[in-house]
Amino acid sequence: MTLGKFETKMAPMPYIIDGHNLIPKIPGLSLSDIDDEDQLIKVLQEFCRRSRKKVEVYFDNAPPGQLRTRNYGVVTARFVRAGQTADDAIRTRLERMGRAARNWSVVSSDRAVQASAKAAKAQVISSEVFAKEIIGIEDDFLESGDLEDSALSSDEVDDWLEIFGGNKADQ
Repeated sequence: MTLGKFETKMAPMPYIIDGHNLIPKIPGLSLSDIDDEDQLIKVLQEFCRRSRKKVEVYFDNAPPGQLRTRNYGVVTARFVRAGQTADDAIRTRLERMGRAARNWSVVSSDRAVQASAKAAKAQVISSEVFAKEIIGIEDDFLESGDLEDSALSSDEVDDWLEIFGGNKADQ
């Protein structure tokens, strides 16, 4: 599967993502949704699965009493406690990385976050551009026919119905 026009610019680097900055840029997601962070994490999991990338996503306002860092496979979600911002946490993460920061891409349209990324020599990608990459990978997947290949043929359906004792009228 190809990644489209962003392949050469973004191929090997893992991402640090300003989560609340990205959410409104992705069609179907909204900051007003009660589960907006969970929705973004699901989108990022699928993105990582298809692109074979690693992501750290940062969110403001960690829910009280919950873990501030949660792992979802190759997606790590970091919920920043009150009194600090995701922007601050991203800046601190980049500083702690030192020279290794140049191997990461930072996704945000926030100018302060972009300035921190540039100072750390990390690649900067606006949330708008990254959202287009996510949408492009979705489109490439659908156009490749991978989705259609995963559907069962009518013979396969018949075989499964025979095994599990169902019949077509039950569908």
